[in-house]
Amino acid sequence: MAFYQKGEMMTRIWVTGFRQRELGIFGTHDPKIRVIKYALEQFLRREIEEGAGWLITGGQQGVEQWVIEVALMLQKKDYPDFKVALMVPFSDFGHQWQAGSQEVLAHLRAQVDFTGTVSEMVYQGVTQLRNYQQFMLNHTDQALLVYDQMAVNTKVEYDYRAIRLHQTTHNYPLTLFDFDYLQDISENLTY
Repeated sequence: MAFYQKGEMMTRIWVTGFRQRELGIFGTHDPKIRVIKYALEQFLRREIEEGAGWLITGGQQGVEQWVIEVALMLQKKDYPDFKVALMVPFSDFGHQWQAGSQEVLAHLRAQVDFTGTVSEMVYQGVTQLRNYQQFMLNHTDQALLVYDQMAVNTKVEYDYRAIRLHQTTHNYPLTLFDFDYLQDISENLTY
């Protein structure tokens, strides 16, 4: 599977980060969402202007779904050639979510340019998640994590570790949006 044609020079970005509940966000109107989406929009605009052609992310509730929403808005409004891919680690991803959350995932999958599943099997275990991380690293050129190392027991910590290990043998830029950065963004936003 190729996210661009041979000879094209465009960057593919993996964006992931905190799940909604890890940030203490339990609704769609929390002001923290606006701050995160604004930060994501500024990052994507800058990267698109510098040649990014694809956003490749997952479907987790939180940063991954918010970045898809932002990317689709930018695609529709200003960057029609920018593409969005939603990849999930296993075939029954999201099946245990409440109906409303499953509908949001289905809606996003219907809007993106490409959607796929790394493993065609239902969830079997942590190996599928490691394979997913490796797939994302192999099919992207850089990453953005909305992640703070001060946060403990978060799932994004595993992605952070995988990226750092990947960086020991690959040129793979990583941008982190930590709590301090998001706080600075929130102070500069007008509500």
